[in-house]
Amino acid sequence: MPFKPAENPKCPKCGKSVYAAEERVAGGHKFHKQCFKCGMCGKMLDSTNCAEHESELYCKNCHGRKYGPKGYGFGGGAGCLSMDTGAQFQGEGTNGHFEPKPMSKAPEGEGCPRCGGFVYMAEQMLARGRAYHKGCFKCGECKKGLDSVNCCEGPDRNIYCKVCYGKKFGPKGYGYGQGGGALQCDSTTIEGEFAPKPSAVDTTVIKATPGQGCPRCGGVVFAAEQVLSKGREWHRKCYKCRDCSKTLDSIIACDGPDRDVYCKTCYGKKWGPHGYGFACGSGFLQTDCMSEDQLASQKPMVTIDTTVIKAPQGQGCPRCGGMVFAAEQQLAKGTMWHKKCFNCNECHRPLDSMIACDGPDREIHCRACYGKLFGPKGFGFGHTPTLVSTDAQSAPVHTDAKPANGPKAKDGKGCTRCGYAVYEAEKMLSKNRIWHKRCFSCFECHKSLDSTNLNDGPNGEIYCRGCYGRNYGPRGVGFGMGAGTLTMA
Repeated sequence: MPFKPAENPKCPKCGKSVYAAEERVAGGHKFHKQCFKCGMCGKMLDSTNCAEHESELYCKNCHGRKYGPKGYGFGGGAGCLSMDTGAQFQGEGTNGHFEPKPMSKAPEGEGCPRCGGFVYMAEQMLARGRAYHKGCFKCGECKKGLDSVNCCEGPDRNIYCKVCYGKKFGPKGYGYGQGGGALQCDSTTIEGEFAPKPSAVDTTVIKATPGQGCPRCGGVVFAAEQVLSKGREWHRKCYKCRDCSKTLDSIIACDGPDRDVYCKTCYGKKWGPHGYGFACGSGFLQTDCMSEDQLASQKPMVTIDTTVIKAPQGQGCPRCGGMVFAAEQQLAKGTMWHKKCFNCNECHRPLDSMIACDGPDREIHCRACYGKLFGPKGFGFGHTPTLVSTDAQSAPVHTDAKPANGPKAKDGKGCTRCGYAVYEAEKMLSKNRIWHKRCFSCFECHKSLDSTNLNDGPNGEIYCRGCYGRNYGPRGVGFGMGAGTLTMA
């Protein structure tokens, strides 16, 4: 088989093969090292100053002179700001400059608002959802270049810088505007061509769509005078207290139930609680010679009687049956109570999660009343309020150590000793078993036990330490607790 040499890429400049040891890459083409130079000035190139155009190499300056934009302000430095017309790069009969292409007009309402031409992404400037050319984004009065910081849109849908906007549409007189340029009282502000239009100052003339303008005057609210409150737009001059006309800000503004705004003092006088002890300071401690009916008539309509809104059966407040909302919700054993209903069923003491006890009658009680009604009776049980000697009719519980009647617990879930149901207020735990407080005693000596002296026996009963050692402890000299257990039995 005849030998075929491997084909190598050709240099675009000289047309000869380029080998790996001498190749230079630019624009997807491989050049010889000696061919890797500018096609105009012959300057040797590298990867930092190389520009490729149609398989031809140029340095950046020559590429800009031949293919870049022409005229003052283009190019990168004084080397490009020359008087070279570029006639040597153009055909005969031209002056070396690119002829400007006629601007393509955009459809009505889609192009630049100022010149009407198409606006592309590379030159787009936005103002109130409309796209301008960068060269058209100028003040309508002084032609100053604008940006997103100093651009203001006027009611005539034109754009202005802040100073011209203040002169043309802002308030006039001493104290307004930015500096002496706006503090003027010359005749032109009254009768001249720069006189403010009544429609630009009086915001009530330009009416907005119902429900979308300023809540106080109903006029259109522009961005330069916009103040937000509860999702509604107000004029800056209308954002005042309804009663005292005090200028408001985001710190002292309060939204009233009548959908108007007030300062904190007027809001407290009109909608806050009245009487001694409410609010902050003597300004609120007043009756204003008003009756309770007059005060109640000025307050927002709030449903106070919670039994009016009935809940579905078994889902409302266990005491009144009304619907329980999140702002007044109190929880007890998976049931929701109104805050005003969450009190002791006996003494009506307000309860919280620390002192509330759920009774077997599905009511809630304070600890003292729960002990009186459902706790054990007799000397040694409970605390002082429960050491009473009431008759049997007023105490519907068992007074003996082991009750003989009442509801038995199901499936062995009650007290290990007596078998009756155990409630949270009297529960004692031992080896995952539950006991009544009255049943939590030693099986032999009946001594009351706690977690420090409790011993579980193998027969399922509980013992004190001494009885457990005598029954189940080791025997012989040296074992047990004291001489009582050192027996030879």
